[in-house]
Amino acid sequence: MKAIVQNDYGSSDVLKLAEVARPAMKDNQVLVRVRAVSINAGDVFAVRGEPWPIRLAAGFPKPKNYVPGQDVAGVVEAVGSNVTEFHPGDEVYAACSGALAEYASVAEDKLALKPANLTFEQAAAIPTGAITALKGLRDVGKLQPGQKVLINGASGGVGTFAVQIAKALGAEVTGVCSTRNVDMVRSLGADDVVDYTQKDFTQNGRRYDLILDNVASHSFSDMMRVLTPQGLLVPNSGHGGMGYVFKAFVLSPFRRQLGSMYLAVPKGDDLTQLKEWIETGQVKPVIERTYPLSEAPEAFRYLEKEHARSKVVITVTEF
Repeated sequence: MKAIVQNDYGSSDVLKLAEVARPAMKDNQVLVRVRAVSINAGDVFAVRGEPWPIRLAAGFPKPKNYVPGQDVAGVVEAVGSNVTEFHPGDEVYAACSGALAEYASVAEDKLALKPANLTFEQAAAIPTGAITALKGLRDVGKLQPGQKVLINGASGGVGTFAVQIAKALGAEVTGVCSTRNVDMVRSLGADDVVDYTQKDFTQNGRRYDLILDNVASHSFSDMMRVLTPQGLLVPNSGHGGMGYVFKAFVLSPFRRQLGSMYLAVPKGDDLTQLKEWIETGQVKPVIERTYPLSEAPEAFRYLEKEHARSKVVITVTEF
């Protein structure tokens, strides 16, 4: 099968289109014929090999035919002997390893049926970004109906989902973004939008019950100053600034209003919850650019250097 592989760490130039063997399928796995993949900041980190612990998964000291990518949508090709929930022909979406290929193997509990009202490209844009937002708001932030939440970085791959999920959970939502994204964030349901090029939300006198921080644009002290007495700052653990994430991990036991890093591993149950919101129109993916598999290096380059808003998707077609 065709796949994007890397045999070194560095820029997106290390990514090559190559012929590799189909992935092996275990008894509890499903073989998916991939139709689309979205890429995330974590995929860029894997290509760079930074921070270094990523190399334990991608390959140490160098990767060998490592296939990047994790957010996938496609059609079930075959199922393992222990799989009971899925059948060949099912349209599905998931997060897995080795997604940037014609086929990917996915554990049954990481898979869900694709929302019926989405294309494969739209479905592939969901898993990691939406689950990061969902877990940060619902599981770490314990967001309740009627609370006031601020999404810092509301136009990115996590932020666009966070605005919509917070609204689905019944919150009053303020989104922070740049001028060019104000209308888009408002169209996602934000009750208020702050253009950070014009105003500093830490200086406007408003208080929030929860802040999901996707960009680390302010110090923890500045952010917590705009929280209510019982409010919580939740740092997005997928943020590229690892010093920021590590600092939150170290300080959170000593600062009541600071949440620690959290794992946002997409699982079938969470994807099914998102599917319900999507099919009722409460949540929708936003895609900025789409590339064919052969142009995957350019897609990574754009995501890394051009401050992409929303999601970047790669389509996988017949060769």
